[in-house]
Amino acid sequence: MSKIANAFKNGKAFIGFLTAGDPTIEKTVEYILAMEEAGCDLIEIGIPFSDPMAEGVVIQEANVRALKHNTTTDDVFEIVKAVRAKTDVPLVFLTYINPVFFYGYEKFFKKCNELGIDGIISPDLPYEEKGEIAEIARKNDVDVISLIAPTSKERIQKIAADATGFIYIVSSLGVTGMRSEIKTDLNAIISDIRDVTDLPLAVGFGINTPEQARNIGQIADGVIVGSAIVKIIEEYGENATNPLKEYVSSMKKASNE
Repeated sequence: MSKIANAFKNGKAFIGFLTAGDPTIEKTVEYILAMEEAGCDLIEIGIPFSDPMAEGVVIQEANVRALKHNTTTDDVFEIVKAVRAKTDVPLVFLTYINPVFFYGYEKFFKKCNELGIDGIISPDLPYEEKGEIAEIARKNDVDVISLIAPTSKERIQKIAADATGFIYIVSSLGVTGMRSEIKTDLNAIISDIRDVTDLPLAVGFGINTPEQARNIGQIADGVIVGSAIVKIIEEYGENATNPLKEYVSSMKKASNE
């Protein structure tokens, strides 16, 4: 069974994202382990893709760097294999649906099951088309994580009622990236979701400061951070281990204050 529920057992979950293959495959393994050591309860691993439409410039450029190193989906699975030799931390893939389709749904999810990937987040897979992978994923104990955006409105409860693993609440309109403030009425969205499910709720998109993590932690079950982590990797390259640990530790602490 999926280990995602374990991420939410010890206070508010801190969920970190990084792009596989940036700056190298070996460093991705090292950084995932460092992030867990510093307090990440669940880690999202981005599969590099040439057209990451939901991403801002920071993660777009990480995808470009990884693809320049010819990072393939099989390479990403090798990263997971190396990580799984050291830890059982819950892991999910963040991937656009094209790489999964190209790899082959059956082959992809079977590999996820064999190597211990607990879930998949696909920003360009609409709820109405979720059935394309839902049964294959379920058969392989992989949760298809639903995203709920501020624009979901009347679809919120429909999406939430059918969700598995945890629910990814998109904090802001637009693409990923660090924001100085979050203006969405998250309390209203969370209330609508709570009417139909007890699944953990985690908020992402734009969160990058301890103050933001603290505020989100007071209303949701988890805090998701991507661009700020990827920015550290961009800045420090192959020497990002300690800066990552310091940042993750501060954000985990703040999300539980």
